Amino acid sequence: MAALKPWPGRKPVTFQSFEYAVLLVLVFGAYWFLPRRPQNVLLLIASYVFYAYVDPRLALLLAGYTVVNYTAARAIAGDRENGRRYLVLAVVASLGALGFFKYAGFFVDNFASVLDTVGLAGFDSTLRIILPVGISFYTFQSLGYVIDVYMERTHARRDFIDTALFIGFFPQLVAGPIERAAKLLPQFERTRKFRPGQAASGLSLLAWGLFKKLVIADNIGMIVDDIFSTTGPGAAMLWVGVFAFGIQILADFSGYTDIARGSARLLGIELSPNFRHPWLASSPADFWRRWHITLSTWLRDYVYIPLGGSRPLGGNRPLGGNKPESRRPANLRTAINIVITFVLGGLWHGAAWNFVIWGLFHAGLILIWRGASLLNMRSIKPVSIALTFLLIGTGWALFREGDLAFIGENLFGQSRDVQLAAALGATALLYSIPLWLHAIVDQPRFAAYWNRTGVSRTISLTAVTLTSFIGILLLRADVSAEFIYFRF
Repeated sequence: MAALKPWPGRKPVTFQSFEYAVLLVLVFGAYWFLPRRPQNVLLLIASYVFYAYVDPRLALLLAGYTVVNYTAARAIAGDRENGRRYLVLAVVASLGALGFFKYAGFFVDNFASVLDTVGLAGFDSTLRIILPVGISFYTFQSLGYVIDVYMERTHARRDFIDTALFIGFFPQLVAGPIERAAKLLPQFERTRKFRPGQAASGLSLLAWGLFKKLVIADNIGMIVDDIFSTTGPGAAMLWVGVFAFGIQILADFSGYTDIARGSARLLGIELSPNFRHPWLASSPADFWRRWHITLSTWLRDYVYIPLGGSRPLGGNRPLGGNKPESRRPANLRTAINIVITFVLGGLWHGAAWNFVIWGLFHAGLILIWRGASLLNMRSIKPVSIALTFLLIGTGWALFREGDLAFIGENLFGQSRDVQLAAALGATALLYSIPLWLHAIVDQPRFAAYWNRTGVSRTISLTAVTLTSFIGILLLRADVSAEFIYFRF
């Protein structure tokens, strides 16, 4: 059954493409000559051109999300007595669309497998549904807006243009950051003036993002692809591939985020940071405070806390109450809430069992780490950081490879080609040096020195100069891999 066939011809506009550079230059050139309202109209038109370039039907889907959630927010604000009903309708409509496009094939395939297991083979499980790029991101962003209106954390906007721009702003449309209405909408509602320093900072951030993507992520990605495409690579080689993938996905996704934030900053808009040097995390929970921050905080605020968070059963008593035995239901409830949140987080990344297991793996890490807190790992932070790095790195095997049998047979099997594995690992580490250096110099003690001496300004100007070199790298955009998180 063919539900949605691909639109022939074009590929998505990616940040490393010549088409995106042209779009950004044209928008930037006209944008600062316009007053606020026409600025927003221009950004909205550019956003829909950007999204519809690969398939005009994508723009219709985005418009549908906008109309549904704009209408729901207005209805909630105008009729508080029935606000919950409108909220449920918006949630069902948005998650229903996400479920159809992203998860229908997964559930149909698994249903067919169950039927086959019980001897009822013959069910046609073929579904060809094209996953709209970015749907997971703008579903969460638009739902967050409606939920915040219902919870009275923000007010429903009358201006449809501003709301549509909040949901569809092109720099962060397809892979985040997942913004909150209280932060992003006021920026579209106020007058914006051109500031040379802000533009230079945006350009340097954009250049750094392109460097991470084109130089670090794409080159390490070739190593990773070669290892995972090998039949029976062996333990040593696969371990190198797993940790190299950890470097690749950080450079790839944080590079995307830097380009998105840099592009928005050129237009006077500040987007949220999505990464805070996750390699320096001292626990699994700390990792999620540093990795894909806008997703983890979204899941915390809209899933984990509504489920009860870390509160004990039966009310708002302090965790554990006054009696030792009262800790048990509280801990059980917390554990259940953590597992649910991380399983949903895993499924958000993809409709496959390896993502479910990846979510369970991270939930298990957090729960085990909490249980082992008596070891007082904080007193030996370097050891804690190293252990966290190893545990999180191991989990990337589940994220990268859907064939769990392949992981089990090779990750813990015999090693061969150890010298080649060592050489490939050294190459990946060499490419990652700029990321490590950036993590070090970005620490508060160093940042204060840069600001005091004016070195940061010099670095920004140098980055702007290097943008011309990045422009040359754009010539290889046709052979550059797409951003990993475009798949989600």
